[in-house]
Amino acid sequence: MTAPDDRGLTETGLAPEGSGRILVIACGALAHEILALKRLNGWDHLDLTCLPAIWHNHPERIAPGLRALVERHRAAYPTILVAYADCGTGGQLERTCAELGVEMMEGPHCYAFFEGAAAIAARTEAGADAEIDAFYLTDFLTRQFDAFVWRPLGLDRHPELVTAYFGNYRRLVYLAQTEDAALDRQAEACATRLGLAYERRPTGYGDLAGFLSGRG
Repeated sequence: MTAPDDRGLTETGLAPEGSGRILVIACGALAHEILALKRLNGWDHLDLTCLPAIWHNHPERIAPGLRALVERHRAAYPTILVAYADCGTGGQLERTCAELGVEMMEGPHCYAFFEGAAAIAARTEAGADAEIDAFYLTDFLTRQFDAFVWRPLGLDRHPELVTAYFGNYRRLVYLAQTEDAALDRQAEACATRLGLAYERRPTGYGDLAGFLSGRG
């Protein structure tokens, strides 16, 4: 499967090919990474379908959208996996997955997938609050910064509101899935636009590989 462009993943998501035994339902923001893992590991038994990534800005749509996908595809796939964190649903997504009997990846948010849920939990248990002033981007969100951040917040029309929205942040942390100098520069430019210090943190694909491996 070849992923559509980022705009398609943002606005419409991704339909499955229908050639695998296991269906992975994920956010469109994770499509590139999951497809890369499929190619690297020869996981031809996995199919991928994605809900629109922009639903991160409308989390009330995620659980009903997931339910619709599971009901639509359940007969064709013996196993369905959900590569989603809570993503602002207030536990609704987890409850929906439990009700439908599908396995959901653990994590409070998608950033935890890349950094590693264990690392974040350990930092939390230690009482560390060093990340409280950090605003995160991933590869996908760096490419789609205008669609997810700049335009939805009205900063294209009122850039003077940057301070109101981001005044309590100090850093933009780019969680980098790939080694891409152009994306690095783009993420740093996003930090400059927001008036934040810049930090690049290489993560690779994080917990996604472990969740998807050994299936089928």
